[in-house]
Amino acid sequence: MVRGRLTSDDAYANRVTEQAGQSTPEQPWPVRVVSQKIAAWISRLGWVWVDGQVAQISRRPGASTVFLTLRDPSADLSLTVTTSRDVLDAGAPNLVDGARIVVHAKPDFFPGRGTLSLRADEIRQVGIGELLARIEHLKKLLNAEGLFDRSRKRRLPFLPGRIGLITGRASAAERDVCTNAGRRWPAVDFRIINVAVQGPTAVPQILDALSALDRDETVDVIVLARGGGSFEDLLPFSDEALCRAVFACRTPVVSAIGHETDTPLVDYVADLRASTPTDAAKRIVPDLADELRLIGQARQRLWRGVSHLLDREQRALDSIRSRPVLARPEVIVDQRETEIKALRERGTRTLGHRLDRAEADLTHTLARLRALSPAATLQRGYAIVQRPDGAVVRAPDDVEAKDQLRIRLAGGELTATVDS
Repeated sequence: MVRGRLTSDDAYANRVTEQAGQSTPEQPWPVRVVSQKIAAWISRLGWVWVDGQVAQISRRPGASTVFLTLRDPSADLSLTVTTSRDVLDAGAPNLVDGARIVVHAKPDFFPGRGTLSLRADEIRQVGIGELLARIEHLKKLLNAEGLFDRSRKRRLPFLPGRIGLITGRASAAERDVCTNAGRRWPAVDFRIINVAVQGPTAVPQILDALSALDRDETVDVIVLARGGGSFEDLLPFSDEALCRAVFACRTPVVSAIGHETDTPLVDYVADLRASTPTDAAKRIVPDLADELRLIGQARQRLWRGVSHLLDREQRALDSIRSRPVLARPEVIVDQRETEIKALRERGTRTLGHRLDRAEADLTHTLARLRALSPAATLQRGYAIVQRPDGAVVRAPDDVEAKDQLRIRLAGGELTATVDS
């Protein structure tokens, strides 16, 4: 009856579309026409294989139809899946919430309710072996892209001002991190965001919390903490979207998931991997007692170094002060005075000797000069006869009669005339 009515509406919609073409304000499409067109477009997708995580199973007693809520592991998206009880029992008889499945389904749009669901004719539960193979393949892919590269990992701050903690509500992991960190550094400050750490809603909640803490300028380091669990419980921490989000964080991220033997993929991407939440508390904050002890040791070494330096300089000063030059500074003046006196005396002697020698040389030169001087010859009674032009007359032929002559004597000069 409903199908007949829908078929009639469909025929009516086709007629309206053929007559009206595109919808206009004057000729709008009825709701049933739009619903039928949506259903027609969705039906073109055909049968597809869909991978997801079971968020809810609804089995009504006595009903042959089973309703599943299939959620995307990496996003806050879900679809309703309808299937028969026989299909479910044949493919996944022990299906529980949180299980990973693959369904072969065809999308159906129900115009009457305006809803979309997947109609499945085959359901396969993903086993641990297949999950391990998927994780190993994803691990190789992320490693090839450089998400595990050690050179890209950032160092944690020595003393973070504020620590962002993503963990389950009232969990042992939260208690271990906060208690041990508080014991090591009592003034530690946390911003805690509680999320689901397993199940279909875990990854979207962790991604939202990670984004919020990374945007917080006061948070210096982010810790992902979860206690131990089964392989299936830890699957959210091997999700590709979560690994890429951790890699993209500008704030250093510490992974503290499970126990020592648990190594989800986020451990390889995080800037630091802690074996347990307790180990994470030891790595993110220093131990106050150890730091005080180290400060005390450093102060002692500094005091010893300063004391040794002061003692060495004091000994050097004492040694310098004990020298005669500082003990009796006048000694230097006395020594210099004696040296100056000796130099003056030597200079006086040298100068006197040179003057005496010069005087003797001058006396000898004067005596020779006097001995060779014409005046000395004149003193012995000789005379010098000169013509008027000043030439010395050495022979009688040098003059003629009536020449005027000048005669120089020791006591003066005479003038004479040549007679013959």
